[in-house]
Amino acid sequence: MKKKITLPQFKERKEQRKRFRMVTAYDYPFAQLVDESEVEVILVGDSLGMVVLGYDSTVPVTLEEMIHHCRPVVKGAPHTLVVADMPFGTYNISKEDAIRNANRMLKESGIEAVKLEGGKKVAPIVEAVVDAGIPVMGHIGLTPQTAAQLGGFKVQGKTEEAAQQLLEDALALEKAGAFSVVIECVPADVARRITESLSIPTIGIGAGPYCDGQVLVIQDMLGMFDRFTPKFVKKYANIGPTIKDALNTYAQEVSDGTFPGPEYSFGMDSNEMKRLY
Repeated sequence: MKKKITLPQFKERKEQRKRFRMVTAYDYPFAQLVDESEVEVILVGDSLGMVVLGYDSTVPVTLEEMIHHCRPVVKGAPHTLVVADMPFGTYNISKEDAIRNANRMLKESGIEAVKLEGGKKVAPIVEAVVDAGIPVMGHIGLTPQTAAQLGGFKVQGKTEEAAQQLLEDALALEKAGAFSVVIECVPADVARRITESLSIPTIGIGAGPYCDGQVLVIQDMLGMFDRFTPKFVKKYANIGPTIKDALNTYAQEVSDGTFPGPEYSFGMDSNEMKRLY
């Protein structure tokens, strides 16, 4: 059984050049599977808005929905560090509001850290939340909650000026007390520059191989979400079609009366009835 990684070990792992493995999970069954794997960190991402709840973006996700999904993940993964996104609108009003909402997420769900999107502009919020005793993971580059301001889901940091801005954002988050930073959809060389400039770990998603760790949405990497597939997603399995085949086979067997057969039915033997009840 693996031992849960601690937040102080994040910096130690970076110094030892040991890469982190993080995936998303939004429910108890997937959390259990991740807990039984070698993956160290689960992100309960607000991506659940699209891959679980069917929204068009992450923006509609509420604090209550995040807490609801965090609870079973925490229960299902006692040996895995669980981090969760603070949804849009829960930390961009005031420091007090951000602390209050982060407190709710930890107290009501059992997660151990929150993730906030944004760079220098959100750094004062990050600092306030950290000072309140709540660990924060940062997130720069493509920030889905504010993708409309960025012109959509596009690669960020493609010019020298934009790359420098991302580096300054990352350094601001480090100074504010973030224990790690997610870098999403930026050129690999830019992510490398940022990673080498920080003393805290970077976790990449569409940011190339030079980050201190990687994260993927679990439905993407398992081939279960086909509305769109980002370029950076590698499908380690393709179980979506397998599930569809199983459902269609079940439907056919129910229709033609071959399920349930004798092996899935009960007789009148008294001992059999006792085992049932």
